[in-house]
Amino acid sequence: MTLPVKNMVFPMVLLRLAEWLVYKLLANSCYRAAMKVKNSGFFFRNSSFRSSHQIPLYPSLNKCNLHGRKSETVACDIQGTLLRSESFFPYFMLVAFEGGSIFRAFFLLLSSPLLLVLDYELKLRVMIFITFCGLRLKDMDSVGRAVLPKFYLENLNVHVYEVLKSAGCRVVFTSVPRLMVEGFLKEYLSVDSVKGTELHAVGSYFTGLVSSSGILVKHKAIKEFLGEKKPDIGIGNSSLLDHLFISLCKEAYVVNKEDEKSSSILAREKYPKPLVFHDGRLAFLPTPLATLAMFIWLPIGILLAIFRLFIGICLPYKIAIFLGTLSGVKLRLKGTDPPRSENGKGVLYVCTHRTLLDPVFLSTSLGKPLTAVTYSLSKMSEILAPIKTVRLTRSRTKDAEAMQRLLSEGDLVVCPEGTTCREPYLLRFSSLFAELADEIVPVAMNTNVSMFYGTTASGLKCLDPIFFLMNPRPSYTIEILGKVPKELTCAGGKSSYEVANYIQRQLATALGFECTNLTRKDKYLMLAGNEGVVDNQDSRIVVNPSN
Repeated sequence: MTLPVKNMVFPMVLLRLAEWLVYKLLANSCYRAAMKVKNSGFFFRNSSFRSSHQIPLYPSLNKCNLHGRKSETVACDIQGTLLRSESFFPYFMLVAFEGGSIFRAFFLLLSSPLLLVLDYELKLRVMIFITFCGLRLKDMDSVGRAVLPKFYLENLNVHVYEVLKSAGCRVVFTSVPRLMVEGFLKEYLSVDSVKGTELHAVGSYFTGLVSSSGILVKHKAIKEFLGEKKPDIGIGNSSLLDHLFISLCKEAYVVNKEDEKSSSILAREKYPKPLVFHDGRLAFLPTPLATLAMFIWLPIGILLAIFRLFIGICLPYKIAIFLGTLSGVKLRLKGTDPPRSENGKGVLYVCTHRTLLDPVFLSTSLGKPLTAVTYSLSKMSEILAPIKTVRLTRSRTKDAEAMQRLLSEGDLVVCPEGTTCREPYLLRFSSLFAELADEIVPVAMNTNVSMFYGTTASGLKCLDPIFFLMNPRPSYTIEILGKVPKELTCAGGKSSYEVANYIQRQLATALGFECTNLTRKDKYLMLAGNEGVVDNQDSRIVVNPSN
């Protein structure tokens, strides 16, 4: 008795798939073994003979002349060329963690040992499948716009960037998914065209597969895109495929490992576009080892965050500071608290805004209760807050009345930026606070984290304090500046805008930050696609003209 043909189809497909996978693994393993034998000098016992006969096909990138290139075209890749690191795993991990979930990131981490034995194309397909299968298109768009640019800029190869900047036309060919790099390349590096691997999607979700065109092959793509016209400059790495790619250019240069080591990190002031806003929870580049360390730390971090929350809420200030310091929290206080005003009203503390915990750490460091006003705070944050919090309405008249009443009852903390900013910039200050008090004390606050950011524009804001306290050694620096002289307040004849701008400059100077005219609305429109209003443009820096 024979089985029907249709019942044999599925087993045959599985058999073919297993055969192909075994072939790939064995072929790749043999290739790696051969390369190790070759590199160990088995065929060339005399090392001097070997080195004297290995002449590089193309010159190093540092030999490239940058002058007079404005009318020329440069072609390069982002992986291992524009970016100093050759591995693209950390950027897939960022998409998996920030755009997907912690479980997707964990599965990608589990695949990392398998990736070591796969060839390049199969490795790329596996990372694409795990990262993108079932991922929403809008989540990838959010990560590409708000998360990835920071990490790309920090890993930029300065030499390649300078060559790219010197040319009039810039084209990037890459085998990594185009959606992961196109936004950054066009917005920050003014690249004219980006050709990369296209991903398959059904409706508003990715399937995890590449499109019918397959993984992009650079030397084929450059022929299809430019035809007979050759780019003036081609930049690649030392791989064979890159040699094929740059051989189609008039001038070809290679980024050697020595060049990568000597390439310095691009200074922030030299960024092609200022990085004022970015989003996401991860504060580190998630290489496989760094990601493994994060997952090992997570259970400890969660328990540590709960402990730190408990001592902040339940224990007296001095004991909370002592136990918090023992748990790894660094709290540094500079300056002294000014005496209470003679008119009996409370002091108005005007703070820079780094996390939702700013008022809490100020209250703890001063050892006295404060009241904080906020425009948007989750219900959970209000419940957990160890100090009194009052939600404002965004009605100028009602908010002014509420703040006047609170000042008559005690000391008040305001953050006139209206939202947090991670980078060394201060957003535009609202002038409302300047109309309410003559006893104003500016407070410069700054934080430092190593693993998780305690702020988000598109995630759950109720988890912001938890993520900050999950860091192994989070730090807060608080500098209390002197009271603003009365002649520089509204009582001295200054307008509220002049007072707000003066205090913004004072705080920026104390922190070494730069003043901007950007607002809460600018931040949320860029990072989250909304105006940042919680219910229960252009991100180029604009220096405040009044400063």
